[in-house]
Amino acid sequence: MVTGRFRAFAIASCIGMLLVLLAGALVTNTGSGRGCGDDWPLCHGKFIPAYTFESMLEYSHRVVSALEGILVLGVTIAAYRMYKRNPAAYKEPLYYAAFALLFTVIQALMGAAAVLWPQSPPIMAIHFGISIVAFAATMLLVIWTYRVRKGPQKTFVVPRSILPRALITSVYCYVVIYLGAFIRHTESAGGCEGWPLCNGQVIPEMTGATGIVFIHRVAALILAIMIAGLYYHVRKVTSDGEGLTSSAGWVLLLIVAQVMSGAWLTATVSNENLFIFTSLVHNLIIVALFGILMDMVIRSWRLREREGSGKQ
Repeated sequence: MVTGRFRAFAIASCIGMLLVLLAGALVTNTGSGRGCGDDWPLCHGKFIPAYTFESMLEYSHRVVSALEGILVLGVTIAAYRMYKRNPAAYKEPLYYAAFALLFTVIQALMGAAAVLWPQSPPIMAIHFGISIVAFAATMLLVIWTYRVRKGPQKTFVVPRSILPRALITSVYCYVVIYLGAFIRHTESAGGCEGWPLCNGQVIPEMTGATGIVFIHRVAALILAIMIAGLYYHVRKVTSDGEGLTSSAGWVLLLIVAQVMSGAWLTATVSNENLFIFTSLVHNLIIVALFGILMDMVIRSWRLREREGSGKQ
């Protein structure tokens, strides 16, 4: 059994990680990454910087990140204590908490490096990728706490064919996320006017910002097709009682919402204030989608192992 206190602790760390992720995207979208100059962890050499929009936004992101680091450390310690009492029952949450802590530290170090030594857009895009993995780990921990709230889970077998499909889809999803982050860091969002066509063409000239945005669009379309295929396969080979059908349904729903939010993003690119909001919505949907995909990968892997050991 998991206590309500630990569950609340896990939820707080997940929400905090989401705030860190969205704050980082907001810093990028508003061009506030250099709001504190070349200083870290101070801002322009001060613990409390002089007020400018850019400096306060960047510094607020740092403060939220620091508080989240403390939260994740606390959750990891709590998970380790549970693991010490019952290693068999609490190994899984310890892994989630430990991975969240590891990627939170990596994320913080990359953020500091970006301030002290300005990085190229490809490296900065990886920073968002690290953030989304850290968030996924905290989300998986929250999902686990709800799954076991009434005691041990019911054991069932997941067909072997699901794991490779879910794994390939999640890895490809990460690539699509990276391409989206690359668009932000190269300021290429306006590369394609209109949607679904790009500058009124099915295949536009593949140069500069236009080429970057078009590649992301094509990659996103392929991801949507892969997720639809995954959903169909899961429905075909499993029953609702196994839980993967509902997860696949949520992923399918979220990828449709993500595509629509991409169209909305394109329509608002010329409106700076509205574009910031639509960009955050776009980020919010994809982080939820990636987290559920990772949960499907982990469950199809763990329960597939039971099939291999002969437990029917």
